[in-house]
Amino acid sequence: MNETPASPQPGPASSPAAEALPVVEFRNVSIAFDGPPVLEDVSFTVKPGETRILLGPAGVGKSVLLKLTNGLLRPDRGSIRLFGEEITTLPEEQLFHLRARTGMVFQEGALFDSLSVRDNVAYQLIQERVPDEEIDRRVRDALRFVELEETFELFPASLSGGMRRRVAIARAIIRQPELLLYDSPTGGLDPVTSTTIIELIVKERDAYHIPSLLVTHRLQDAFILSNHRFDPEAGRMALLPKGETDLHTTFLMLEEGRLIFDGSLHELVTSQNPFVREFLE
Repeated sequence: MNETPASPQPGPASSPAAEALPVVEFRNVSIAFDGPPVLEDVSFTVKPGETRILLGPAGVGKSVLLKLTNGLLRPDRGSIRLFGEEITTLPEEQLFHLRARTGMVFQEGALFDSLSVRDNVAYQLIQERVPDEEIDRRVRDALRFVELEETFELFPASLSGGMRRRVAIARAIIRQPELLLYDSPTGGLDPVTSTTIIELIVKERDAYHIPSLLVTHRLQDAFILSNHRFDPEAGRMALLPKGETDLHTTFLMLEEGRLIFDGSLHELVTSQNPFVREFLE
């Protein structure tokens, strides 16, 4: 991977004032859809500078939790705070400014096939009527970060699955977010391409320290995030010394809608919880 570019820069979440509050806070959150609870009594936080990895097999509520985080869904019970604001009762129009502070990498990338890469990455900036010259500069910076600057004028149909996912990361970071949400960013990709995507996430984490919440069922991805750092001199990620892990990367695990684990990699691999043990093995 190439050396980290000068931009985008981290948003206000890195300021001392912002560090006084969790970026995300769930308290006793429950939600159901005409059946058993999808999430039940879930509580956790994402603090400034933290990367939280939410693990679990398909169908345990991981993607629902992400949609609750930025107000796309509302819980049946409990409290959710985003950037210190209670969002469970906010009118939709008042959620817009909070979502604008959040970058989202959707599963499968979710690019608009009818728009060029430039316009996909700049979609929100275009809606805000940012001048074209400024848009072009910021899009090129974001594409340079994911090493796809040459795709500026291309359309998604000409890109591989991994390239689409990298464009989605560029779109998520272009507005200098204060929180990044990743919904299974390596889902459906081959192992080599998956490692490239995870390396970009490590690069973003270590260069900009943007708090992140990432959901995945892939243990390999989670372990790479925890035991690697980005080396700006080499321009790629490097394995941490044996026994060391990134102190700001921690884990959550769901089982049948309940949060059964919240802790470090060491605590995860030594957990005696039967579901955790079965998932790890």
